[in-house]
Amino acid sequence: MSSDAKDRPDHGDDHAGHGHAGDDHAGHDHGALGHSHAPASFGKAFAIGTALNVAFVAVEATYGLIAGSMALLADAGHNLSDVLGLLIAWGAATLAKRRPKGRYTYGLRSSSILAALLNALLLLVAIVLIAAEAIRRFSEPAPVAGVTVMIVAAVGILINGLTAMLFMSGRKGDLNIRGAFLHMAADAAVSAGVVIAGLVIVLTGWSWVDPVVSLLIVVVIAIGTWGLLRDSVIMSLHAAPADLDPKVLTAFLAGQPGVNAVHDLHVWPLSTTETALTAHLVMPAGYPGDQFTADLAATLKEQFGIHHSTVQIETDPNADCVLKPDDVV
Repeated sequence: MSSDAKDRPDHGDDHAGHGHAGDDHAGHDHGALGHSHAPASFGKAFAIGTALNVAFVAVEATYGLIAGSMALLADAGHNLSDVLGLLIAWGAATLAKRRPKGRYTYGLRSSSILAALLNALLLLVAIVLIAAEAIRRFSEPAPVAGVTVMIVAAVGILINGLTAMLFMSGRKGDLNIRGAFLHMAADAAVSAGVVIAGLVIVLTGWSWVDPVVSLLIVVVIAIGTWGLLRDSVIMSLHAAPADLDPKVLTAFLAGQPGVNAVHDLHVWPLSTTETALTAHLVMPAGYPGDQFTADLAATLKEQFGIHHSTVQIETDPNADCVLKPDDVV
């Protein structure tokens, strides 16, 4: 059985005991992706970013139609997907704060991983739609109001850049926040490209530059999306975080006083900011007491950024644990 971080007494079997080595439900000092931040601290950022982008999408789409610019309409469509992405990330950050209840014994922390994955898929949809329309424009060129394109896109640089800055501090510690940041940073870069396209059209009259820039926008979005999609899929599959080598963790646990062997070790992301670990420790001298698991929890959190660790103590080295083989989960 297990206890929470306040160290409820453990209850042993004939040869086994369980110690819940640690759990941290609120703020975190270190995360599997780096220094992490509580989702609550970004609630205001989500609200401001969403409001700014909703307003800009309406303006950009309107002027895109007026100017006949596929680049502006493409950027507006991408911005709309970003609004949805911000709402998804915001909702996940809110759900992640809910305490464990009923069937959700870990709470809804994993919703932040699902949000990151959904955001990546949303970006892929935007890529396909923008590319299809840009290609169509090559065969059906239309006049473009270059000056209007430049002005509206310049406003986009300001709004998207400001929104990206709101999420800059959390992008390294939370994949969900990173998704929001990438959306906004990519938009700022895309808007800069649209400004350049508008300038070229004004100077040369080359309307084909507009769909070309749209395709460049697709490339920019795709590059940013790939990393987000890859990382969110990996986290969804409960793979060990990239900076936590299970072999290193096994060696660390095996080196603890009184530990003869380690098996059935698992380490996986509970959310985009939290990591969990479980392991069986063989300790022939007997269960060392609650202080052992408490100290182990503190060390695992401090050295490896593992917030929720649970260990099972087995005192008979000759007993065959059914979970000992590496191919058994």
